[in-house]
Formats: sequence, C-alpha cells, structure tokens
Amino acid sequence: MPYRSAERRRVLAAAALGRTVQDPGPVSSEGELLHSVTGEILDVSPHLIVIDTPEGREERLIIAPWATAWRGEAVSPADLPVGSNVIIRALRAGRVVERIWADVTRMTGVIQSIGTDAKDRTVELYCGPHRGQRTIVIPYGASGRLRVRHPQFEPGYLFDAIGIRENGVTHARLPATSQPPYRWTAVPPPPLGYSSVQSRISGTATWSDAFDFDEQGAAYPMLERSDTTCDEAGVSCAGLPYLSLGSMLNVRNVCAGRTSVLPIVACGCMAGRFCDRCLECGTSPRGRIVELSPTSFVELGGDLTNGCFNVRLGLG
Repeated sequence: MPYRSAERRRVLAAAALGRTVQDPGPVSSEGELLHSVTGEILDVSPHLIVIDTPEGREERLIIAPWATAWRGEAVSPADLPVGSNVIIRALRAGRVVERIWADVTRMTGVIQSIGTDAKDRTVELYCGPHRGQRTIVIPYGASGRLRVRHPQFEPGYLFDAIGIRENGVTHARLPATSQPPYRWTAVPPPPLGYSSVQSRISGTATWSDAFDFDEQGAAYPMLERSDTTCDEAGVSCAGLPYLSLGSMLNVRNVCAGRTSVLPIVACGCMAGRFCDRCLECGTSPRGRIVELSPTSFVELGGDLTNGCFNVRLGLG
C-alpha cells in the first residue's frame, strides 16, 4: 500500500464513501463532555495545578474540592511532585480538574524471563512486534497482590499490570486483570463467524501507553497482517470483522454512557491475546475488542487504574 498513514487513509475513505471527515473525539450527549489534559507539572497547590502541555503551552487548571489523584497509590493532588507527567480528567471545557493520574503506565505483554532476586523482581516482557521488549520491576510490597491475579508467573504466560515510571524505571503496582490460564500462543478460537447483520459488537475496552502522550485513537486486533506489517495481527477469541488502518470506530462506554468516534491507528495484536472479561458494570462478553489511547479512555469516562470498561463498538 502506498499510504501507511491512518490519517491519510481516513481522509481517502471519507472521500470514497461520500462522508465528511469527522474529527476524533467525544460525541455530544446529555451529560457534560469530559476533557483530557496532558503535560508535565510545573507547579501545584491544593487549589491550582500548572502544567506544560506537549504543545509547549502553559495551562493553569482549577482543582475541584472533590478531585483525587493517583501516583502508585491514592495521594492528595497537592502532594504530586513537580516534574510528574500527568493525565488529567477535567470538566467545564477542560478548566476544572476532577481526577489526576501521575506518571502512570501499563505493562501488557508476555513474560519472557523473571529475575531471581527475593525482593524486587525484574521481569522481561515481550509486548508485541511494534512495542518490543520491556523491562519492568515488581516491588516486593506489590508482589503478593500481583501474584494472586497472575498465578502462572512463568515464561510464556500473559501479564498485565498498571504502575508508574519513576527515574527511568517502570514499577508494577496493580494487576490490570486476572491472568488468562493459557499460554499466549493458545488463544481460544472465536465463536461462529462474524455476521454482517451485527451493527454493534460488545466486549472489553482497555488502554495502552504505547500511543503518543496526547493522541486520540484506538488499536484493533483484527487487521490484515500485510496491511499493518504486523505478523501477529488477526488473533482474537471474540468474533470480530477485519478492518483496516484509518477505519473510524464508534466506541461506547456502556458503564458511563459515553461515546467517542476514534480512528484505528495501530494493531492491537497483544490485546487480542487476552480472552478475559471486564467487570466494571456487570460482566462483559469475553475478549478485548479495542485498546484505546489513555486520553481517549479518560474522555470516555474510564479510570486508568481500573484498566477496562464494558464497550460496544460500531463503525463510525
């Protein structure tokens, strides 16, 4: 294909189908739109936070009295250290802060090796052909909680945790899911083939920090391997149709009742290996059917430390 850019493909698809080019982002609903603001903390007090955005702008946001923050654990917003990279969920056109996640990261991949240190454990993860290898540290204080949800703590099994990046080191703090019982190459087969009469598909939405810090977009498991140069695409235990880079998805958070229209900008080959469920509001059907950028996940009402929400997908 001459065009590898998802943005370019989105424009071409809209022209071919006679549609207007729709900007990615939340769709207006009866409730107030949520906004995500990202950047580095320059200053913070109990009532105000000042950040430097990726575009180089200085933003001054009011911290609501009920606002909460997380940096490896629940903390007061005023206690966040200057220099932390934050994702903020804000109200009132993005001017009032209600939730802050500082230095947050997610580690989703296949266990390659595990260190032998009796305290803090170093783990090597394979995070897919487009994300490569990643070294993480499991602090001794978090190991019990993680091992309860990841009983098969050995090479070849999937791993998914949420933590923080600190001084160049990635620390796992919370399990993002219960570990699937199978090896990563033994994903259960999907149900009977996808039917074109289905207008919506239900399953689990997760997030990944593999996207650019302030990017709006989604990764999707069922992409053609030759189209994405990803040899591990096209695997999922959910009955999904094949789509292409640049396709627009109508993503609805069933739990929060919020919707966004987002482009497919990456291959979700690792997400497709997880045949798990989300339990945020009832139990979702099995299978991760979309992986969102952190900003898109937050604007849909998702909590980064919970890691998932029940989702319904349609073509945007």
